[in-house]
Amino acid sequence: MTKGKDVSMRQLRYFVAAADAGQFSQAALKVHVSQSAITAAVLHLEETLGVSLFDRLPYGVTLTAEGNKFAQHARHILDTLQDALSEPLFLSHAMQGSVRVGASYTVLGYFLPALLARFKRSYPQVEIDLVDMDRHSIEQAVNDGDLDLGLAIVSNTPSLKGFAHQVLIRSRRQLWLSSQHPLMAATSIDLADVAQHAYILATLDEGDSSTLRYWESRGLAPNVAFRTSSMEALRGLVGHGFGVTILSDMLYRAWSLEGKKIEVRPLVDTIPPMELGLIWLPDRCLSAPAQAFRQFLIMACAS
Repeated sequence: MTKGKDVSMRQLRYFVAAADAGQFSQAALKVHVSQSAITAAVLHLEETLGVSLFDRLPYGVTLTAEGNKFAQHARHILDTLQDALSEPLFLSHAMQGSVRVGASYTVLGYFLPALLARFKRSYPQVEIDLVDMDRHSIEQAVNDGDLDLGLAIVSNTPSLKGFAHQVLIRSRRQLWLSSQHPLMAATSIDLADVAQHAYILATLDEGDSSTLRYWESRGLAPNVAFRTSSMEALRGLVGHGFGVTILSDMLYRAWSLEGKKIEVRPLVDTIPPMELGLIWLPDRCLSAPAQAFRQFLIMACAS
C-alpha cells in the first residue's frame, strides 16, 4: 500500500456499494451521492493499493480477483463498525440462553455464516440451535412452536398468513454465463435471447419452480439442458460454457472450483428478486435471546 494515503470509511462504503451494484451509477443512487464521488473513491483505493479493483465493462463493472479479496476485508470492517455502534455491548455480553432457528440450504450456505459470527461477537453466551430444513418444514415447525424463528426464501411462500415476517434482503437476479459465451457480445439481453441457449436449472431451495414462474409469466420457457441441486456443479457447467443460468447475486461467485470465470449480465426483463426473510409467530412471546437475534438480523440487513 502506498504510504501517506489515508483510506476513509466513506470510501470503503462507496467501494462496497459499487461491488454490490455492479454499476457506479446504481451505487451512487444507493448511497445518495454523485457518480463522480463513487468513481473518485474507487480510483483513490486503487491508487493506494496499487491494484485494479474492478474490470470496467461496457455494461458496468465486475470485481477483479484482487477486488474480490479486498471487498471481503472492506465488508468485514464496515460490519464490525456497524455492530459496535448499534449493540449495547454491556448488556449483550451478559445475555445467556439459546435460540432455535430453522434455515434452508441457501440461507445456511450463502447468508448466515458471516452474520452468525458477528452475532456471536456481541452475544458470546447465546447459543444458536440451528436446524437445516426446507421451507415447508420450517413453516410447519415455527407454527408448531418447535422453532423460535425461521429463515427461508419467503418469495417462494404462497402465503405468509398466520406468520409475522420481515424480508431481510432482496437479491437481484442476473444472467450467469462464461466469458466466451455468445451472449457476452450482446448489447442487451432479454429472456427471449436466453431461451435460444442451453440453460442450467438450479433445483435447490425450490429454484426450479421459482425460475419457471417468471418464465411462464412471459409466455416463454428456458431450454433446460441440465438440472442440478449442486451449486458447485452448476458453476462448473456455466464456467465451462455448457449453458447459462439466472440466479440471485447472493449466490454469485466469480469463479468455479476449476478456476473458470463466471460473468454476470443484467436482463432487460423485470425479473423478480429473490427475497430472503425471517418468520415467527406473532402471538408467541419470544425469549430475550430470540428477540435479540431477530433484532440483530433486521438491523444488520437494514444497514
